[in-house]
Amino acid sequence: MQNNIGQFFAKQAELNPTREAIFDVAADARFSYAEANARINRASGAMTSLGVAKGDRVATLLMNGHHFVEVFYGLAKIGGVTVALNWRLVAEELSFILTDSGAETMVFGTDFNEVVADLHGRGAAGTKITKWVHVGDAADRPDFAEGYEDLLAAATDDEPEIMGVGDDLLFIMYTSGTTGLPKGVMHTHETTTWSIITGAATAEMRKGDRYLICLPLFHVGAMNPLLTTIYSGGTTIIMNQFDPTRIWELFGEEKVQCTLAVPAMLQFMLLTYDKDAHDISTLRWVMSGASPVPANLIETYAGMGIEIHQVYGLTETGGPACLIGPDDAIRRAGSTGKAFFHTDVKVVTEDGEIAAPNEPGEVLVRGPHIMAGYWNRDDATAESVVDGWLHTGDIALVDDDGFVYIHDRVKDMIISGGENVYPAEIENVIVGVAGVKETAVIGIESAKWGETPLAIVVKADESLTADAVLAECQAKLAKFKQPARVEFIDAIPRNPTGKALKRILREQFNDPADA
Repeated sequence: MQNNIGQFFAKQAELNPTREAIFDVAADARFSYAEANARINRASGAMTSLGVAKGDRVATLLMNGHHFVEVFYGLAKIGGVTVALNWRLVAEELSFILTDSGAETMVFGTDFNEVVADLHGRGAAGTKITKWVHVGDAADRPDFAEGYEDLLAAATDDEPEIMGVGDDLLFIMYTSGTTGLPKGVMHTHETTTWSIITGAATAEMRKGDRYLICLPLFHVGAMNPLLTTIYSGGTTIIMNQFDPTRIWELFGEEKVQCTLAVPAMLQFMLLTYDKDAHDISTLRWVMSGASPVPANLIETYAGMGIEIHQVYGLTETGGPACLIGPDDAIRRAGSTGKAFFHTDVKVVTEDGEIAAPNEPGEVLVRGPHIMAGYWNRDDATAESVVDGWLHTGDIALVDDDGFVYIHDRVKDMIISGGENVYPAEIENVIVGVAGVKETAVIGIESAKWGETPLAIVVKADESLTADAVLAECQAKLAKFKQPARVEFIDAIPRNPTGKALKRILREQFNDPADA
């Protein structure tokens, strides 16, 4: 029998119908496995009524919550493909993703009425969307959209005919590319099944665990834990977005055992922790990744009685790559551990040879959970996956005992508050500003976000101001991609082939951001 991800939820509803599956914190809504599965089946029917068929892409622009879970699993059962949109992006960025993916249906929440109206107003030139589905009160529904709950009410909660299995596409998750254009990472029912099994076999998750999700579900760092918790028969507690005060309260109120938070979140949480008011007695561990976790942060949390398990993963791997186990989390603080179960990881030098112990090299990952490829980008797929090995572009070293330490990034990627930011995308915007001759973007230290972009600009017109550059970025880029500040320079240092020498720029402009 080939696996269908939607069937995993149905099986839990059969085995554990009354067990709590989902608690949507913002909606204050709880669902047993049977109740949630019934709504998922209705979501399948709703999508079918709109003409969604196997292989069709459906875009979601939703805050975290039970609606996202219903649409994702509902589409999975009928072979639909979820394109989970990053709700931090602006209309210009979303328009590219929607056009590239070929999605013709969008499910969106009231929070995004304004940006959706912008997209709708662009017509066929902006998207291929012809069916708009609104989640929220009818009074807030745009006149061009149908109501999600109305569609569910007209559907049945009977199990639909299963259409997507094995190598059929399940979701496309867009990640920024080094050329400045996002690439759609394709995962199938098969690759996702293996990412779930791999996570369940490696992380210390137990049947019935209560897992809190505070990262956005358009991230694999939230998607994989959701799917793994459901597969394991646990309860998923979903915050619609991260709140450094509320998360401590939820640990106690909901008897949370596990969660995942990026280092910037952990820093924010330290500011709001009250040992006398917050009950963390059930919390076994917090997984953290997206960027290397500072050893002193791990030690600080250890002093509070909380284990931080550093994880290393990518959208292209469906999540899993390396994970530090509970036995080593404290004594090897700073390491991301070893490869997940069902996963191979190696560090190689520029000539492709295995790096010696403590010698930096590029991280390569192999496993049945590796992506099926990039959507409509065979060239990029062939460049990234060679002989079954994913070339990550990340630099790491392996110590004498086989523990991996992530060291740097080959492709100059900036990680700001857990979000991947590629300088080329920002540079492409800045070079279009009148009065800019050339530019280079680097990451600088930020106490708030870990890292944030800095724009270094050469003027073609002496009247050019930093405010003019920043204004263009604010108009065309999501907030987390916008430079913290602009520095002017006479010339960008470059190597003989014309590549900007960003190492020199980092040495020259190393003052941290103001925030």
